[in-house]
Amino acid sequence: MPLHRRQGCYPGQADDSAVSPSSNQTRSLRVLSVGRRECPSGGVLKEELFSSLLVGDNELGHILRQVDEISHTLKSDAPESQKLSNALQLTVSCAVRQTLIERELRSLALTDDLTGLYNRRGFLASATQQLKLARRNTQESLLFFCDVDNLKKINDSYGHEEGDLALVRAADVLEQTFRDSDVLTRLGGDEFAVLALEASSQYEEVILDRLEANLEESSASESRYRLSLSVGVGRFDPERPVSLRELLAQADQAMYEQKGKGTRFLGNQG
Repeated sequence: MPLHRRQGCYPGQADDSAVSPSSNQTRSLRVLSVGRRECPSGGVLKEELFSSLLVGDNELGHILRQVDEISHTLKSDAPESQKLSNALQLTVSCAVRQTLIERELRSLALTDDLTGLYNRRGFLASATQQLKLARRNTQESLLFFCDVDNLKKINDSYGHEEGDLALVRAADVLEQTFRDSDVLTRLGGDEFAVLALEASSQYEEVILDRLEANLEESSASESRYRLSLSVGVGRFDPERPVSLRELLAQADQAMYEQKGKGTRFLGNQG
């Protein structure tokens, strides 16, 4: 699923788009460029992978560049050198393939296959680390706990495929509302959560207003039902820090209290 979250900041914050933390979605290994390079001996052209690979922060790209340099210092007309060059390229090819497989497996283990957001496991790992950084840097954060309203009614009335689509739409709305640096998850069933980093309580209503506007826009093209969310908010204070699980429980309780009062239904139920 493509990311639609906005770059930058909430009103009143410095723009963090240029230095935002890594996205909470698992990055895929990408080849930045593939091309041909002329060998120094005899002008023989060979297919070479001569640009770096983007593989998170690991050193595979650096190793590949070194192998490329070694390969091109070997004389192409020497059988022993050619064998060594081929062996080096084969080794790197196997390493790249293995890295791709390992990264895909890690992605599957941490990602919700329906929405493309973090699953509970991925969220707990990423958000816990982000809260540690927030405490160290004395930065406030907000945790939004969201429940898709009337999902059972949608399933019963229009089928489970439509229910799945409602969950995907909810995930899209959350991605449109929050920043790339924020941590999004589908916890399971109809429950979502977002850890909004470097966001104090003064931004809470601004974010909720933006979320409601995006829900309204999403529902404009669906005449059978309106997508709505019940939302509770937990507040992380670095001066009085709590664990992620405690913060989740705080936001979950706030959501149910709001439901009991008949408030914080964003997007209008129906």
